[in-house]
Amino acid sequence: MRRRLMRSKGDLVAGLDVGSSKICCFIARADDDGGPRVIGIGQQASRGVRNGTVVDMAAVETAVRNAIHAAEQMAGATIDHVVVNLSGGHPASASVGVEVAIHGHEVGDADLRRAFVHGHQAQDFELQAQNGRQLIHSIPIAYKIDGNRGIRDPRGMFGEQLGVEIHFVTAASGAVRNLTTCVERCHLDLAGFVVSPYAAGLAALVDDEMELGVTVIDMGGGTTTIAVFYEGNAIYTDVVPVGGLHVTNDIARGLSTSVAGAERLKTLFGHAMAATGDDRETIEVPPVGEEHDGGGQVIPRSLLVGIIQPRLEETFELVRSHLEASGFDKVAGRRVVLTGGASQLTGMRELATLILDKQIRIGRPVRVRGLAEATAGPAYATCAGLLHYAVAADDASVMTLEEETQEPAGLLGRFGHWFREHF
Repeated sequence: MRRRLMRSKGDLVAGLDVGSSKICCFIARADDDGGPRVIGIGQQASRGVRNGTVVDMAAVETAVRNAIHAAEQMAGATIDHVVVNLSGGHPASASVGVEVAIHGHEVGDADLRRAFVHGHQAQDFELQAQNGRQLIHSIPIAYKIDGNRGIRDPRGMFGEQLGVEIHFVTAASGAVRNLTTCVERCHLDLAGFVVSPYAAGLAALVDDEMELGVTVIDMGGGTTTIAVFYEGNAIYTDVVPVGGLHVTNDIARGLSTSVAGAERLKTLFGHAMAATGDDRETIEVPPVGEEHDGGGQVIPRSLLVGIIQPRLEETFELVRSHLEASGFDKVAGRRVVLTGGASQLTGMRELATLILDKQIRIGRPVRVRGLAEATAGPAYATCAGLLHYAVAADDASVMTLEEETQEPAGLLGRFGHWFREHF
């Protein structure tokens, strides 16, 4: 069950990015214009997370606790609620359109809640819960009144029929509960979950991109997640179970070096596409179990690139096939924004352009203030987007499930609900 979004003490908001390679916490305070300004940052190397899913709860709890403590120390304040990203649990996306009668009266919040209840019933989330799925997002993406489309906010308008198209995102209940438990063991209340590409888009996209259509590809350590934005809303999300750590492991196996050594080689010498001078440039590969300098094998850089490029090509081909199969490829247009730590590899933009045949840019947090240069890159877009989501918690687009499905209490309440629905 999703929690109601709440702000922490003193109008503070906090975002916690639990990834496969790092765990990061941002604490922010709302500026005068309502935008978040970061005042505390904490980061730890990720332990106990694989492919976005918790596999060691004790290790995750320790890393989360340390990251939050560092952020609180920097901010000089404590938090009691946190918004957390979700990239594991196989998030699934579905859209449903519902219509409810309003009988000529003014559209209000009660009518929107009634439409959400009908959408929830149409998706039969009770059955999904029995099959181990849990609702994460219910986002209204389009409204219409008496067949007239293009309405952004129907409240205050009049008509006979109110139509709402709702984007639902669900995830595996076990993965959600495990992550929830890790956060609550750190004596924090979970204010809400946000799927990673949705959060990254909230931080990295400009208004025109959200309006005209864009695909966000968040390239994390364990997963690559996708979100399509159109007319200001996230209309589709998906996940590909391949990330930057898979590239690192390929290097470690292919060159017989340690995982730490492979990560260093990827960061310092890695390239997403082969270049003409790669055969002439050599690099030293430290063997497994030997920490001292020297004694490692010397290889041409082309051999390293030859290991990296096929895995990245596979990742983008999977992304392309998922988008084409969903039918949202054309809706998103030709614009793609890459975020996530794995997107920082040299040549990534060029390789993505070649395989996806779209216009590519690297996305950095542009909607959050107060970030230092070291934390203002694409690797921190998701954590920054969590703050933006938390600050905008009162928006109708993040209406909570409790509000959507709340039943009127008592005989008088049920009669009033029936009267409003039919007259």
